[in-house]
Order: sequence, then C-alpha cells, then structure tokens
Amino acid sequence: TAEGAARARPAPGPPGGPLHVLLTGGSDGIGLEAVRRLAALGHRVSFTYRTGKARARALQAGLERELGPEAAARVQGLYYDQGDPEGPEALLDAAERHHPVDVLILNAALGSATVAEYTGGGGRARDEALMRVNALGPLWLTEAAVPRMEARGGGRIIFVSSVGGATAAFPQYCRADLMSNASVAYLTKHLAAELSHSPVDVFCVAPGATHTRMFEQSTLQKLSCDARQGFIGAFPKGRLIQPDEIAALMCWLATEAGARVLHGAVLDASMGLGVRPGLQTEFAAGT
Repeated sequence: TAEGAARARPAPGPPGGPLHVLLTGGSDGIGLEAVRRLAALGHRVSFTYRTGKARARALQAGLERELGPEAAARVQGLYYDQGDPEGPEALLDAAERHHPVDVLILNAALGSATVAEYTGGGGRARDEALMRVNALGPLWLTEAAVPRMEARGGGRIIFVSSVGGATAAFPQYCRADLMSNASVAYLTKHLAAELSHSPVDVFCVAPGATHTRMFEQSTLQKLSCDARQGFIGAFPKGRLIQPDEIAALMCWLATEAGARVLHGAVLDASMGLGVRPGLQTEFAAGT
C-alpha cells in the first residue's frame, strides 16, 4: 500500500551520496561545528546567520583552507531573521536554488543574554522575542519545509532545544527562555505524530550546558574565577559539553539511516543533567 511504502522508504538522499542540509544559526557555536563536520563528510550545506556575517565569511574561508575549494563551494551562508514570519519561503527558495533541501536543522535561537541584542531592551519585549524567534520561528520554517520534502519523497527535520525546558526545570533562569525550549520539544512530538505515515522524519536534540558564546554571555562571564570553577565542576562529569559533541549527534541524525527509529524522540544530550538537575540548581542555590 501507499502507507506501507511511505513507512519503508529509506532515509533521504541517494545511498552514499551527498545530502543538502539547511542549518539555521550556523556561524557560531554548535551550528558552526555542525557545518564543518557536514562539509568534511562531503555534504552540501546552506547555513544561516543574522548578525554573524563576518563569522560566516571566516567559516567559509576556513573551510577552503582545511578542505579545499571544491568542498568550500558546497557551503553557502544565507542571511535569515528567524523572527520574521515572511522569511521561511524566501529562505527555502534561496537555499534550493541549485539543490533541494534533504535535511533541515533548526539550530538558531536567542538566549537570555543575546536577546538584548535583538530587542534592545528587556521585560515583555525580551519575552516576546524569545518566544517569537525560538518557538514560532521553527514552527513557521517547518510549516514551509514539510510540504516540499513530502512532495520530493522524504526528508529529515532536526530541532535543537535545551535540557532547560525540554526535559527539566531550572527555576533560576529566564522563564520565557525555558518556555521557548519546551515549545520546541512539544513541536517535535506534535509534528512527529502528524507525520507518522509520512516519509519525513523528525527528531529533537536537547543539549545540556555547552561551552558556546551564548552560554558564556548568559552565565559564565558573570562569575568570578573561583565561582566559575565550582559552577562547572558541579555539572555531570565535572565539565561543560563541547559544541562539536552536540554537532556530532546532530550529524548522525541527519545522515544515518538507522536514526529513523528515533522519529519523534527528544534526545537528552546533557550528560545526565536532565535526570539530575539538582547538580546545578542546588549549587546555584548555595552560591
């Protein structure tokens, strides 16, 4: 039956062939590491940036030095404001000018510190921006992408949330920030349920404390040297997660046929913080 054929259809892209991955927020942190890893594996990558144009250019120049001009030519950076409801169709049109998108990774987000750069203020403007960019933005982009993927016979969507909101509560952090993370985790499950008999696979990765510029700005730079050491030591394994560790998981979900069995899963990638958040919340309460 058509329903059975949809269930049996393999992962997107030709076996062993290159995929085209569209990744939002690719000029820094986890996204940058994912772009580098995907390019090194021979895939085409379209990544987005908003304020990181210089970082995007530096990334592409670095890829040319590391991988050669042919690999670098398969990578393109595109401006995108995830909070603009008119942006998704234009982004997809630009990304698909030469090759259709096989995999969409929704990595871009504002944090409790970086949101100030977006809004120029705090309070309700901050809360609205966090929900608009982090929750509605991924909703709008997936609503535009899914019909295109289904029309071509398949695709994959990978959301990036956070352990804070997706799997655990951290009451000392910004409510709206964690609410937006919870929204992304819910959207993963809702979309996966809708697409149960579709050739489009849906996953979510919920990282723990990852050593990115965003986490540095929101949390680490506020701490003294001794407090920072104690804060990091309280995390599982006594360290922060590195961006390339999360990028490796995202790339596996994007490229491996066996990942299909995780359709609908929200993957706790926190080294155990999601199952024992008190390691962090109790430390914070005692500082």
